[in-house]
Amino acid sequence: MTAQPFLAEQNEGEKDPFLLALGERVRALRARRGLTRKALARLADVSERHLANVESGVGNASIQFLRQLTAVLNCSLAEMIGDETATSPEWLMIREILRGRSDEELAKARSAIASVFDAPASEMSRRQRVALIGLRGAGKSSIGRMLADNWMVPFIELSRHVETMAGCNVAEIHALYGPNAYRRYEYRALEDIIRRYPRAVIATPGGLVSDPAAFNLLLSHCYTVWLKASPQEHMSRVMAQGDTRPMAGNREAMEDLKNILESRAAFYSKADMTFDTSDMAQEAAFFGLRDKLQDVILPH
Repeated sequence: MTAQPFLAEQNEGEKDPFLLALGERVRALRARRGLTRKALARLADVSERHLANVESGVGNASIQFLRQLTAVLNCSLAEMIGDETATSPEWLMIREILRGRSDEELAKARSAIASVFDAPASEMSRRQRVALIGLRGAGKSSIGRMLADNWMVPFIELSRHVETMAGCNVAEIHALYGPNAYRRYEYRALEDIIRRYPRAVIATPGGLVSDPAAFNLLLSHCYTVWLKASPQEHMSRVMAQGDTRPMAGNREAMEDLKNILESRAAFYSKADMTFDTSDMAQEAAFFGLRDKLQDVILPH
């Protein structure tokens, strides 16, 4: 059943600061998941027009409307309305310790907390497994396969491993079981790869960084490289491979791609290394990345 607005939309000149902030968070969460507005509305079974109003800060959404969005966007209602750490006294105390810290300090805190609950991989074993992250079109599969061949180690595409475990392709997983089931398969597939392959090159789906659990697992057990490129380069490479879906029936495809890249950049930048493949031929990018990695990856 499609959720309806709880209250009538406000006039353009009467935008409420809270609703504006809510709209910005919804847009950011949607972009992080790599969803267009139309796709989110369809998956959450809500009105696309009302979703557009909410994102613009003029739609006063009902709680049910927001709950339907959170189910698709893999976030809590508290996160959507802006206070994800108000769930317990311990959360509040931890939040106060972390408040105002720099990104570098927060990264150290995250690593320290992770080590309390999960035994991290040794730095030696972590550097034997290279994982490539980034949007489609950056060269993760092609360059990753060339690196694996050069180092004589297995090359693994995480999405293919997910399909093997699920017994159907990625589109069918989403259609039959939904995005939450896909995320569970993705996490289990990554766990399986880490367990089975002490040395490998792994190409990951672009949206993996939007699942904190899977991304934490990847960072803890693999040496990660963000293969970076401009939005125009991403789009042209995908279309050069014969995939015209990004542009099909979507006049705002490039704007959507820019928003996705912008919303994920802070997560991609957590990688151990960033390598920009813009304006580089595939072979040149391979040699450039291989040379850059030779000083940090342990010899095989």
